[in-house]
Amino acid sequence: MRIQVSIKVPASIKTCWDTWINPTDVMQWNTASADWHTTRCENNLEVGGELKSRMEAKDGSMGFDFVGRYTHISQYALIEMELDDGRKVLVRFLEENGGTKIEEEFDPDDTYPIEMQRAGWQAILDNFAKHVLSK
Repeated sequence: MRIQVSIKVPASIKTCWDTWINPTDVMQWNTASADWHTTRCENNLEVGGELKSRMEAKDGSMGFDFVGRYTHISQYALIEMELDDGRKVLVRFLEENGGTKIEEEFDPDDTYPIEMQRAGWQAILDNFAKHVLSK
């Protein structure tokens, strides 16, 4: 079973795409809660390239690396990647009513409940939208 989350952002696909792939921007929006942050990000957006980021609790108590290798890219439309643990992620960018709908599908991990994973990825999408609107 894949998990799906989505959001509508009142901004162009180009703006959303550029914000999604820019490491400096990723470090601003890639968090599920205010007590976490992304401390570094590298992005080589090409098939075979990698997205590497580090998420940490702000109090330093926990952290993890997120690494994915791109398997398919269609500019302004689709990003597919395989995470270092073998799970797959798909991100769609769709033009919709003067804005952009972003849909993510991903394989769940075996550690956390599905609803917790869905809520966390949705919170990250919500932060993405806020960041885009703040630019």
